[in-house]
Amino acid sequence: MSVSIDIISCITDRFVELTATEKRIAQFILDDVQTATTLPIAEMARLTETSQASITRFARAIGCKDVRELKVKLAQSLAVGQRFILDVPDLEGVQGIYETIINVLEINRRALNPDTLKRAVEWLSGARQILAIGMGGGSTICAQEVQFRLFRLGLPVVSQSDGLLVRMMCSSVAPHDVVLALSLGGYTPEVVESAAIARQYGAKVIAITPEGTPLAENADEVLPLIVRENDYIFKPSTSRYAMLAMVDVLATELAMANKNQAKDRLRRIKLALDSHRGGVDRQPLGD
Repeated sequence: MSVSIDIISCITDRFVELTATEKRIAQFILDDVQTATTLPIAEMARLTETSQASITRFARAIGCKDVRELKVKLAQSLAVGQRFILDVPDLEGVQGIYETIINVLEINRRALNPDTLKRAVEWLSGARQILAIGMGGGSTICAQEVQFRLFRLGLPVVSQSDGLLVRMMCSSVAPHDVVLALSLGGYTPEVVESAAIARQYGAKVIAITPEGTPLAENADEVLPLIVRENDYIFKPSTSRYAMLAMVDVLATELAMANKNQAKDRLRRIKLALDSHRGGVDRQPLGD
């Protein structure tokens, strides 16, 4: 299996071990990766005041067979986006974090289709079992939140984020089961393939993901996410708040659709918690 290695990290990590000439070439590349990717070797040698042989030796010093492979790997690093290479300033500050979250929630609120939500609630309410799947930081947490929210309502739900177990569990579903697949990107192969497997065995698949993605195409219904990321990469993805809000919407609608059962389970949980921890009666139902 071929694994892509970030060549920019390799150059940075090995910088102190390079010769003075190689360091000059390395610094030139780090200062302008885009230009270094497209320059002929002769022109790079001229601009760095070195030689073509020196540039070839530099390429080998950082683990490439030749300059061509070096340029290919530089192009691969560029493919993830300039924002992961250039030092983009934070123009919003701490207040901007809150404002971005609010904006993302408002955009996604307007995108919600009431008819799709109604069908999703009907399927989940009548499910023999509910399997919530998600992988990666945000989607894993939200899949777990589905389990934490729905078991309180007396619904048969479990979450899973391990790639092989997700595939195995989606292979064991049956009609009247529902798979709730969560993905901020919609391209994670393990989630997409597992959703497709579940549909083959008759389960309904509801995806919380952007429309037009592979996961959306392998779902029976899509509760769409509008994912918008800014160029300041050090801020966590605000889109996960939209996914979490969608989980809250589903949980609330499911509780309203199964009021008597939900009220009974919630009362039991509240009694069990309050008798254990004490405190005022307005503490969260959990912690």
